[in-house]
This record gives sequence, structure tokens and C-alpha cells, in this order.
Amino acid sequence: MQDRYLFEYAVIRVVPKVEREEFMNVGVILYCAKHKYLKMKYSIDGKRLRALSKELDIEELERNLLSFKRICEGDAKGGPIAKLDAPSRFRWLTATRSTVVQTSKVHPGLCVDGEDTLVRLFNEQVK
Repeated sequence: MQDRYLFEYAVIRVVPKVEREEFMNVGVILYCAKHKYLKMKYSIDGKRLRALSKELDIEELERNLLSFKRICEGDAKGGPIAKLDAPSRFRWLTATRSTVVQTSKVHPGLCVDGEDTLVRLFNEQVK
């Protein structure tokens, strides 16, 4: 039997008009300490997002999500936060914020493989 390890994840949301609190799930970020795994997966559906807000700047959203990804991966282009250790980057990325890009509360689970779990959660929560 394969060992299962604790993981944490949050759903990445786009909230075009923060004051209205309407959102669309666009991605998932997953952290598994045992596997030293921190990754995110996202997809932007411009047509669906435009239904929430015609004023939403899709190019700016793409830049913001790319910054999230760079921080997640520890890429130097992600700035000083990207230089932190993986647990600190995960906590920073999932911190409560009132911006267009937000995350859900952090949820725990058990996994065998982080990549398989990330894909499964992405398909369940975003697609």
C-alpha cells in the first residue's frame, strides 16, 4: 500500500468587482511538505470572466497570475517573496486579500502524488 501524505490546497479565484464578492475559480495551488511540492495550475477563460465584468483587464490578470506562479515556483522574477522557503511562499500566496486575485481558505487532504492531486483538484474546482 502506498503511503499518503498530508497536503494543503487553496482555490485561486478572480474577483472582478471586490465590492460585489462575485468570483470565478481559475486555478488551484497545492503544497505538500513531505514531498517539498508547491505548484499551481490555472486557466483563464476570458469569455466567462467578461460575463462577470466587461471592465476586467484580462492582460493584467494574466500578469498577476504569472506573478503568483513565479512566487510559487521560487523563480527570482517573482521578487523577494519568491526567495522565501516553500511553506512561507504558500502562506503568503494563500493569505487573505481584497484584490482581484484571491484564494479560498486553505483545505487539507491526503495524497500519494502531488501532481496527480493538483490535476484532480483543478479539474474538480476549475473546469
